[in-house]
Amino acid sequence: MESVTSKVLDAVDIQILKLLQNEEKISNIDISKRINLSPPAVHLRIKRLENDGFIKRQVAILNQEKLGFDLLCFVFINTHIHQADKLNALEEALRAMPEVLECHCLTGEYDYLLKVVCRDRKELESFIREINKIGVTKIQTSLVLREIKDSISCPLCNRDKTLFYALRSVLCIKLEEQAISLRFPLF
Repeated sequence: MESVTSKVLDAVDIQILKLLQNEEKISNIDISKRINLSPPAVHLRIKRLENDGFIKRQVAILNQEKLGFDLLCFVFINTHIHQADKLNALEEALRAMPEVLECHCLTGEYDYLLKVVCRDRKELESFIREINKIGVTKIQTSLVLREIKDSISCPLCNRDKTLFYALRSVLCIKLEEQAISLRFPLF
């Protein structure tokens, strides 16, 4: 079964997305040289990828530690709120908190998972006190000791491997057909 993505994106789009997500400052000219496509064609494809929602935004990733944010935390929270309007207000309050880098609504034991950055323990304590004011009933905070992997790149290489194997199969079939036709010419 073919996914919606594979119907819309071709191999060139995938190459462009891989370059953009791994090299934030890459120019259209550099992309065009790497994928053998003209700069205007690259520009049009990038605009289409943006308009179609494949590219959300392009940003610089800052070094949190160099900026003095020494605590990276994952905060699991539960709430007693179940009315849609109050949940929307809770989520809006979480979005407005600058310490919250990510917020995910979960299934399972906790309702939300927050990725939070703070400068120190006092800032974390202040953040937790603020969280308690917006209808949270349970909090579990885990401090990150060290990051093992830090990536925002989607694993686009799997599609390339699939494409490679598909092309290899077609090429092998064509070569076998060529060999058969050479050995057994049909007049």
